[in-house]
Amino acid sequence: MALPLLIASCAPSLGAAGNTEATGSTTYTRSNCGIDVTVTEPPHRIYAAYQPAIEVAHALGVSDRLVGTAYLDSEVLPEHSSAQGAVPYAEALPSRDELLAAQPDFILSGFNGVFSESSSSSVGTRASLAPLGISTWILSPLCPSADGLADEAIDPATVTFDSIYADLRDLGALWGTPEQADAVVSDMQDRLASIAASVEDAARPTVAVVSPRADGTLGIASGTDFVTRIIEAAGGTNVFADLSSKRNITIGEEELLARDPDVILTSTCCDASYTEQDALPDVARLRDNPALATLTAVREDQVHPFLFADRAASVRAASATEKVAAILHPGLLEE
Repeated sequence: MALPLLIASCAPSLGAAGNTEATGSTTYTRSNCGIDVTVTEPPHRIYAAYQPAIEVAHALGVSDRLVGTAYLDSEVLPEHSSAQGAVPYAEALPSRDELLAAQPDFILSGFNGVFSESSSSSVGTRASLAPLGISTWILSPLCPSADGLADEAIDPATVTFDSIYADLRDLGALWGTPEQADAVVSDMQDRLASIAASVEDAARPTVAVVSPRADGTLGIASGTDFVTRIIEAAGGTNVFADLSSKRNITIGEEELLARDPDVILTSTCCDASYTEQDALPDVARLRDNPALATLTAVREDQVHPFLFADRAASVRAASATEKVAAILHPGLLEE
């Protein structure tokens, strides 16, 4: 069992970045969403909640330390399928008691709701878990404005690929896998640089990420959602980028008609077995809706299957950008 995690004030500060490494010891501190996380040795029992966190854990080489995983939105990336099949998995997020029964010493969350006091699936605030020797981390493009909150006041300046890279390197340092983290970051950067070079001079079509709902309303991804960065990196523009009150916004059909995107992507969720084939019914609902028949994306057969999992600020962002770029700019990507 890992030694209890120390509060950050016990570690010497080495600058404004909030990241410390104690000379001659194994103490590491990294700052996440305004909270300093300090370990005296790499954690041994990691719990990963939500798809982005689960895939980060596998990518950073700690699959054998996962004591629990929960709530996948789709199949994991193919390279992590075997590892995920060997670890405990629950379809729903654990209750606090269920989480504590797994005896984790580190919880990584792909979204901030798991620590939100307003969420029915909360396991408690990060502050309430720290005295139990449980360190916590939220993928930083989704940092809430304070511990215990959810999407309130996400800082758009943190919704970047650089934030993903920083998370991977920080977690690599805390988990004792810095070389693996560097390799993952380098691979992502290389792939994104290749896309950028391919689409640099191309026109930038407008894109809407849309979830059709049973009540006739539509869910869309706003400018605060990380998919906006993915669309931009793929050579497009989120037609709803100006909306930023929260990541997911409900609109009526009239608003979508007024924005008239060139391309529509679905946002199909949530089951651990889902692939893009499971998004085809959502494509049909949008394409076959008479009220949306005049949309450019519908008339030009540019409604495409896309998964909510591919919107994540995580290691999946490179492959998601490749998918979107192939839709927006077919034939331009280098082989």
